Amino acid sequence: MRVLERLVLAAEKPLKEAIWDCRMCGQCILHSTGLSCPMRCPKNLRNGPCGGVRADGNCEVYADKRCVWVEAWEGSRRLPIFKDHILHLQKPVDWQLQGTSSWINLVSGRDQVAPKGWETHAER
Repeated sequence: MRVLERLVLAAEKPLKEAIWDCRMCGQCILHSTGLSCPMRCPKNLRNGPCGGVRADGNCEVYADKRCVWVEAWEGSRRLPIFKDHILHLQKPVDWQLQGTSSWINLVSGRDQVAPKGWETHAER
């Protein structure tokens, strides 16, 4: 890892973990999920809740915790911009980016790489 990447990661990781309980997937979509990190979902779902959300809005896996996607929907409604981005279909997670800086991946375009045959929202 280059020096610049290490420095950025040293700032990004503690900041995002403290504010959003970020899991450092390296391909951040917080603006599309109402500032709720979808990687906190125990099933790592990137495109909305599973079918097991409880009637009270809690997770089916951890009944004492609020479903990440219920939080995402509620958070997206409060955002002044990007509200409709929660409706965008997200590409599959590239697990090779886990633990890397999403800021650097965004600038370099590394987080835009999608599996062959995958079409991003912007390409439609």
